[in-house]
Amino acid sequence: MNITLRQLQVFAKVAETGSFTRASEQLFLTQPAVSQQVRQLTETVGEPLFDTIGRRTFLTPAGEELLSAWKGIQLQWQQFEENLQATRSLHRGTLRLAAVSTAKYFVPRVLGPYCAQHPGIDVKLEVANRDRLIERMQANLDDMYVMTKPPEDMDLTCDSFLDNPLVAIAPAAHPLANAGLLKLQDLAEERFIMREQGSGTRIAIENYLSQQGATLNVRMELGSNEAIKQAVAGGMGLSILSRHTLHRDPLLENEVVILQVEGFPLMSRWHVVRLQQRRLSRAAEAFLELLQAWIPAYLGTKGMGI
Repeated sequence: MNITLRQLQVFAKVAETGSFTRASEQLFLTQPAVSQQVRQLTETVGEPLFDTIGRRTFLTPAGEELLSAWKGIQLQWQQFEENLQATRSLHRGTLRLAAVSTAKYFVPRVLGPYCAQHPGIDVKLEVANRDRLIERMQANLDDMYVMTKPPEDMDLTCDSFLDNPLVAIAPAAHPLANAGLLKLQDLAEERFIMREQGSGTRIAIENYLSQQGATLNVRMELGSNEAIKQAVAGGMGLSILSRHTLHRDPLLENEVVILQVEGFPLMSRWHVVRLQQRRLSRAAEAFLELLQAWIPAYLGTKGMGI
């Protein structure tokens, strides 16, 4: 097919705006010029690309397929530009990183030194829950993903880099706060506040409970570690969270305590995950190198002893 980039750009703008008129205004073209580009593209494809209903223009099934293909081309071209920029001694480029919400307690700590060493690199950090990160993986939106439970049904490269200890916490005034070493069954009747189903933390906890043949009384689910900590501090129940979420939190220092429970902390690992077919940019490679060098200093930070 003899299709030009300009035709695809015009087509995508019409699809975005739903109007030939608005597309022509945003592209600084005349409406006849926009119509001509779309007409030529339609003739080349051999299928209608738009349906006009009233004043709105909608994509046909063929148009939707073409728009999806154009987005893929744009992503590949963007990757080419970033890799080209990265060859210039990391003076320019973009690092696209996505992390589950629990990782926000330490990922920014390594991004600070990274930005200082590579001031020309733009960093785009997306923080979301595990399900959202998997959606971003499937759409190939980021260089790398930081999580504890990578999906098993995708072709991924996973580099383990840091322990993720899960600890049981309680309000400081709770009767179990000073009870010494507890057994799992001692917690059976307590009210628990947990992360949502599908989160890496929840999966690790449920796997452990299944192995032990135990259950907990989960009375509330919250999608935020901060909300859970505040709920525990407020006396609403107990929880199990990553030790990283409690690191040097002066606001909760005297309100939340870590319980000594047999079998705890539950140990999992943090992973840097990437699609096997996606070649790492130099900006991403530099981040991985710095991450490995940064870990010993972070583990030695006061308050992280387990």
